[in-house]
Amino acid sequence: MSSVETKEATDSQWWKEAVVYQIYPKSFNDADGDGVGDLRGIERRVDYLDELGVDAVWLCPVYESPQADNGYDISDYRSIHPAYGDMDDWRRLLDALHERDIRLVMDLVVNHTSKEHEWFQRSRRRDGEYEDYYIWRDGSPDEPPNNWESCFGGPAWTYDDEREQWYLHLFDENQPDLNWRNPAVRDSVYEMMEWWLSQGIDGFRMDVINLISKAEDLPDGEPGAGQTGTEHFFNGPNIHEYLREMRDRVLSDDSLLTIGETPGVGVDDAKEYVGSDGSGLSMVFQFEHVTFDHDGHKWNAGNWSLAEFKEVLSKWQTGLEDDGWNSVYLNNHDQPRMVSRFGDDGDYRRESAKLLGTLTHTLQGTPFIYQGEEIGMTNASFASPDDLRDVESLNFIEESLERSDVQSYEDVRDAIEYVGRDNARTPMQWSDDPNAGFTEGEPWIQCNSNYETVNVERARADEDSVLHYYRDLIELRDERDVLVYGEFELLLPDHPAVFAYTRTLGDERGLVVLNFESEPVEFVVPADVALDGLELAIANADAPTVPSDSFELGPYEARVYLTPTQHT
Repeated sequence: MSSVETKEATDSQWWKEAVVYQIYPKSFNDADGDGVGDLRGIERRVDYLDELGVDAVWLCPVYESPQADNGYDISDYRSIHPAYGDMDDWRRLLDALHERDIRLVMDLVVNHTSKEHEWFQRSRRRDGEYEDYYIWRDGSPDEPPNNWESCFGGPAWTYDDEREQWYLHLFDENQPDLNWRNPAVRDSVYEMMEWWLSQGIDGFRMDVINLISKAEDLPDGEPGAGQTGTEHFFNGPNIHEYLREMRDRVLSDDSLLTIGETPGVGVDDAKEYVGSDGSGLSMVFQFEHVTFDHDGHKWNAGNWSLAEFKEVLSKWQTGLEDDGWNSVYLNNHDQPRMVSRFGDDGDYRRESAKLLGTLTHTLQGTPFIYQGEEIGMTNASFASPDDLRDVESLNFIEESLERSDVQSYEDVRDAIEYVGRDNARTPMQWSDDPNAGFTEGEPWIQCNSNYETVNVERARADEDSVLHYYRDLIELRDERDVLVYGEFELLLPDHPAVFAYTRTLGDERGLVVLNFESEPVEFVVPADVALDGLELAIANADAPTVPSDSFELGPYEARVYLTPTQHT
């Protein structure tokens, strides 16, 4: 298929050629000085997004919420949380984005609501049709109905004194799970989705969507490593029935981008969501490549090898190549900063940030940029639990202190600072002004102390910055179909330092070579890789215009060689 034919065949699937930018509104930009990011603050930075070259924005929840989980506990799906603004502010943001040909994808959180949602308040009172909107079970106040555990730690059940029953919450106790077996619940969700689509949005990112279906009898889970009970609610028995119904009722327009966050899925599972015979989602967020180093649970992360990393990413590249589509990300609001996780946030912060960006923009799939990634933001330091805001981290600390081997916060601090979610939620670093130019007030969470040197203002002024490199990456991917649709082939899978692969689309070819080490390494091109016609397209260091049979890569050096053919 020629490049022109490829583009014509996917006109309704613009998202395959798009780059998506994720905004965590609470931490992006504060316009009113109250220390909390808001919609007007985002609107003021729309030109920045346009200059970067992104095609769509995924906006994390801005709905009304008591903020028990920073907005993922929604009390009113059709109202904006006052700290973020109001619907007029939201509409101005939508218009500003659309005027610049940037699409807007809203976060859809329908596995659970807030306890303060009217549905739950009426359900706990057994109020008519709302009585079975949530998952309630009888039982002694001292004994949960089963042994399922919350994703945030502790039991997945809380006893409600008003209703005198237990309710299920796979996350925080302030986030009761909706009962998707009830058709009235599904009708209410679909009606809400249709309302947002009528406002002009371009799709949904669906929070933990593969958890909405639970095993009918809620049986005990098998205790062991990891969260107990997942076999009964990850990819539950009716999940595809519900998603097909959602597609038929609400999402039949193929131009809508639908991203399913699906913890626990493998490649074969993913095909049931995104394949030609699947449930109709555009793509899924899978977690295998950001959890492969978790030894039992996320707080034991960190022991990994490049060979393992390559194996996981390559499995997804080839597994969905012929039937489905990948999302490509290395960090987001729930993951630590990628340069601290997979690169070097010290001496080689700039080089490794560019290398990781090269990886995400040259793999097959839609790249997702998390705010601040494009300037190389890093994990932060949290000297005290008082500096933390994330309920998951705080729960982990509390549970850890109950163990005999943990005496103080210092005993778990390394884990918090390595994989804790607050790493991703420190304010966006706009300048070296107080509070990183994020707010004129007291920020809701502390700024990373390195904002005086790592910030947008400084990056804009430096032609060799991570920011300018990201602009070049986005432009390159936009120009070269081989980086979007090309076949992926991994080279040297066991090499301990080099991640190398080819991309092939008809006569167009590409070679990507990445050194994941802080020491120079010699790369020998495999004999079956044709180098003729390849020219340097982008690199994060000085490199020859054409590749040789072998060459030395510097610390965290990245090179992309492509045939010069471009689509018209």
